[in-house]
Amino acid sequence: MPRTLPEGHGPVRYGPPAPDPGLPVLPELAAVLAAAAGRAHSEPPGGGPALLDAAAGYWRRRGMPAERSQLAAASGAAPLLCALIAATGGDVLLPRPCTAWWAPQVRLLGRQAFHVATPAECGGAPDPYVLLETVRRVRAEGGDPRLLVLSVADDPTATVPPPEVLHATVEAALGEGLRIVSDETWRDTLHHPEETVLIGPAEMVPQHVTVLTDLAGAFLPGDWPAAVARFPDTEEGARLRARALDVLTVLGSSVAAPVAAAAAYALGEPAEVTGRLTAAVRLHGKVAEAVHRTALAAGALGRAPVAGRHLYVDFGPLRDALSERGVSDAMELEDHLTERLGMPVPGGHRFGDDLGALRARIPVGPLLGADSGQRLSALTASDPLELPHVERALAAAAGAFDDLQADVQRTEPPR
Repeated sequence: MPRTLPEGHGPVRYGPPAPDPGLPVLPELAAVLAAAAGRAHSEPPGGGPALLDAAAGYWRRRGMPAERSQLAAASGAAPLLCALIAATGGDVLLPRPCTAWWAPQVRLLGRQAFHVATPAECGGAPDPYVLLETVRRVRAEGGDPRLLVLSVADDPTATVPPPEVLHATVEAALGEGLRIVSDETWRDTLHHPEETVLIGPAEMVPQHVTVLTDLAGAFLPGDWPAAVARFPDTEEGARLRARALDVLTVLGSSVAAPVAAAAAYALGEPAEVTGRLTAAVRLHGKVAEAVHRTALAAGALGRAPVAGRHLYVDFGPLRDALSERGVSDAMELEDHLTERLGMPVPGGHRFGDDLGALRARIPVGPLLGADSGQRLSALTASDPLELPHVERALAAAAGAFDDLQADVQRTEPPR
């Protein structure tokens, strides 16, 4: 008999949002938004000149030349990706796991999404050999794969694909005639940028890749929706952009004028914005690494988080202890961890992972404090892990994990 999904698990509307920073809005950013609140004009579909010029400057500073005519903006990454998928046509290939809202975007348009396993060392990009096998199988079965969506700094795994792995994946995709969309939302949140090499596919083959960036990743609050895309500087790129702008117009997905002003200010990267970003990334990195150490010490598995404000943990080695608590799959794991940790902890099934795998994405924003004062103190502390409220939050997480380890040790047969 098929399992009935309880309210809150099955419908798309209950899917997890992006990890929240858990920090108050930067005052200078709020001032820009407030100053633009009285604007009578609306932003055109695809973004106005000020926003697009700021986005062009942002990409130029990262070694990716861009002109206004190559860019488009929308009220969030979801409608922008929807427009890109609609403009491209065909079926879509996604890494497994992947950002929670990618697959629903594909299904919304009546297309098929095919998940492709990622290599052992990272998430975000499919294993190149599995990608080739999947494309050929889908075509043999009558499918029409045309687009690969990947991420260079990944949600949910918080990892970055090594350049050699990403290059092999890109070469495999191009060899099969696929277009590529690179979601680089978390590009600017590397915990240790001096140690982590991040090279996006648009830096490898710029004529074949569209880059997508949700400004909620590094620059804006999540409820100020704005995202930008950079199209290839080719005739095909221009046609793709024109079709995407048509879709955005039909969707009515223009960026609100006050949000556009704040986005343009943030993309200009003044000292206030870069200073806050640097401090926030440092804080999120320290807390994510502390949670990772705690999870490993309790017997769980997981790649070390190197970007974002989250981590992805595999509780498979603790399956027996979880089974005693009525947890046998990712859906039940989500319920268990959400209750024990007192914050939303989405299971891996939300990200296209196998339901039977005991994996979950743990956010770090809720661990930074219960109010703005506590969160700001964590942001400015020389060692946020020593603050009492952060220490208590981490201890609570450790307690939840250690209980599972204790159950495993208790049920192990004597040697």
